[in-house]
Amino acid sequence: FFSIVVTVYNKAHFVVKTINSILNQTYQDFELIIVDDGSTDSSLNVLNTIKDDRITIYSTKNQGVSAARNYGLKKAKYRFVALSDGDDLWLDNHLDELKKLIDSYPNCGIYATSYEKQFFESYTTKPNFNNVDHPFFGVVEDYFKTSLADNILWTSAVCIPNQIIKQGFIFDETIGCGEDIDLWISIAKAFKVGFSSKVTALKMIHNEDNHLSLTKNIPDLISVIEKHKGDEKTNSSLKAYLDINRFSIAMEAKLRNDY
Repeated sequence: FFSIVVTVYNKAHFVVKTINSILNQTYQDFELIIVDDGSTDSSLNVLNTIKDDRITIYSTKNQGVSAARNYGLKKAKYRFVALSDGDDLWLDNHLDELKKLIDSYPNCGIYATSYEKQFFESYTTKPNFNNVDHPFFGVVEDYFKTSLADNILWTSAVCIPNQIIKQGFIFDETIGCGEDIDLWISIAKAFKVGFSSKVTALKMIHNEDNHLSLTKNIPDLISVIEKHKGDEKTNSSLKAYLDINRFSIAMEAKLRNDY
C-alpha cells in the first residue's frame, strides 16, 4: 500500500533508529526506499547492515535533498508515498493513522499527521496549529490559515498519493532551502489536505548547525515566495501565510546585518 522514501546524508549516528522506527510499524504493508545522497561518513555502510526484504538502498552522488527525494519518488511503486528524513522518528502507529485517514478521505492531494519536536533529546514541544479543533481528523478547511503558526505539513509526517506525484508535484531542485514549503503550497492550492492531530512522528533536533542556525539560503526562500505571490491576490489566507514567511526571512536577514 505504501512506498516509504527516506533520504540520508551523513546520518550514520542516527539512521538506524530512524529505519527501525519504520520497520516496527503496526501497519506492515510497505516497501522502504532509502536514498543515500552521497554521504561522506559511514551512513551507507551502516545502512547496508540492516537486513529486511522490503528495503532497497540507492546511492547517488550528492545533489541535495530535493534531488534525493525526487529520485526516491520515481522509484516508488505503490499508491501512496510516505516520506521521512534520515534523522527523524515515527511512532509505531504512524502508517496505521495515515491509512485510516486515506480510507476515510480518499480524495485528498496530501495527508499528514501531527508531530512533536524533540530538542537535543532533553525536552519536547508540541506544534501550535490554528483554526483546527483538538482532536482533529479530517480535511482542513484552510491549509494556509491553519499553518500560520506551525505548519501542519512536515516532511517526515506527510504522505502523497502517487498519482499526484505523477502529475508533476515534486520537489523543486533549483531551491536549496524551503523546497518542502514550496511543494506543500503547490499541492494545497490545488487539492484538499487530510490531517490527523494525533501525534505519530518526532522531529529530532540534534544540533544547532542542522536545525537552529540562521539559514544561508535567504535568496531561495525569497524565490519560493516569488513563485506563489501571483496567487495571493485572490487568496487572502495564502497572502497571510506568505507574509508570515516574509517576516521570518526579514528577521533572519536583520539578525545577520544583511540589510
